This record gives sequence, C-alpha cells and structure tokens, in this order.
Amino acid sequence: MSTSSNTRIQPQTTVVDGVSVRFAEGGAGEQDALLLSPWPESVFAFQRVWPRLSERAHLVAVDPPGFGGSERRADLLSPKAMGGFVVRLADAFGLANPHLVGPDIGTSSALFAAAAQPGRFRSLVVGSGGAAVPLQLTGVLREWVEAADLEPYRQMDGRRIVTATLATIEGYEPPPEIREDYLSSYEGDRFAESMRYVRAYPEQLPELSDMLPGISTPVRVVQGGEDQVVPPANAEFLDFRLPNSRVDLIPGAGHFCWEERPDDYAALVADWWERWPATA
Repeated sequence: MSTSSNTRIQPQTTVVDGVSVRFAEGGAGEQDALLLSPWPESVFAFQRVWPRLSERAHLVAVDPPGFGGSERRADLLSPKAMGGFVVRLADAFGLANPHLVGPDIGTSSALFAAAAQPGRFRSLVVGSGGAAVPLQLTGVLREWVEAADLEPYRQMDGRRIVTATLATIEGYEPPPEIREDYLSSYEGDRFAESMRYVRAYPEQLPELSDMLPGISTPVRVVQGGEDQVVPPANAEFLDFRLPNSRVDLIPGAGHFCWEERPDDYAALVADWWERWPATA
C-alpha cells in the first residue's frame, strides 16, 4: 500500500455548526464523496479502502459528532438530527452534490439526509446499520438499544467495550496506531454516551421507514453476508421500500465488511459512483 499523503488518512479538525469535527481529506477527480465513519471506530476505518477510493473521487471522511475524534453534542445523537448535520457537513466542506457513504450508524442518518434534501446527494452507499421495523438486531447491539438505562455502561471503561467489539472483526487486526485511535475515541463515558444514537432507533426508524418510498437518490446497500449483529433483513427491508436501490451482501464477511473485505467493499462503492457520475 502506498504511503503517499493521497492514500493515507491524515486527520484534521474543523468547526461545523459550533461543533469541533475531525475529518480527513484526500483524493482527486471530478466527483466528491462524503464518508461517515462507523461505530465504534473512526475515520481510520476507511484506511483499507482509501487508496482505491481516492483514485476515483475527492474524499472527505468525517467522524460524526459524538463518535471517533469529534466533539459530542447531545442534541445530535439520533439518526434524524444527525441527518440534518450531514447536510451541514456537505455545505461546510463545499461539496455541492457529493456521493454519500454511510456504513453502520451512517445508514440511518444518510437516509434521513437524503429524504430531507432531495437531490442534495448524488448517490448513497449504506448498510450494516439498523433499518428494519420492527427492529431486526441481534447480540450486543440489540442489548445496547434495549438496555433499561445507560448507567451500567457509564461504569465501564469504554476501551474495554471497544476492545471486545474489535475482537469480532474477522481476518483483520487493526494496526496498533489505528486500534489505539478506536479505543481512545470511546474511553471513559464516551462509549456510553454514543449509545444514545442507537437507542433512538425504536422511535425514529419507523419515521424513516415512512420516508423511504420518497427517496429518489440511488442507494446501494452493502453489508457482510455473515453480519452477526445487523442481519441482512435490514438490507432487504430497505431494498423493498426504496424506489432506486440495490443490495449487495459480501459473502463470508461479517459486520465490519469495509475492513474485513476492503477490496470487495471498495469495488462496490467505486462501481456505484461510476454508475452515477458527475454531470457537466
């Protein structure tokens, strides 16, 4: 893998709507792409796909507020509120009509953004995030969503929770510096507070479901075929309701398919971008 500045993620910070936001920028081309980091990771989750995607577009990867290295703001920790913030991110970075990539928690916020601002985004790539109504989640993710309160999680060091989560990544061990970034991003009560986002699923996913038929933006739903916390039923739920969508389940990949199978993931994203290119 090249170590040039164009193909390695180099985080920076800026302020958007009064919130300190960590981001990374790279790549070149006629198209723009805004990437939202998954949970509980950070912009470094895209390191394995960055070289290939940076050949296809100008990339801006962002840790959403409350996640990764970005400042937390309580009123943004829900899919609908974050969807509004995603639009403001695109505005702040001067991305007129970007592709939007939102794996994991980015699935719901990206779809809310597309519903609220038709035509604002050229295409979406989502997946590996809760979407189905009733909820179709399993394992620890369902426990986090349905926990009676957050206090027991506040008593845990977030680093321990993230360590256990990273252990479920199949066939890939993040390099020490990336692993440490993931752990430090959620240490103390940072992880417990970030749970507020998914705990809004029972209230907000039904609202999003009603909006899906009105989203005209092309949406590709990509996730691991062996995802043990977000079953493929979530992808199928979206595909049935979105008017312009496609589902791709990566065989043998689990929840963290962007790291477990980076070549497959990047190929699907790049292919989608080519299908919906920038127009003169």
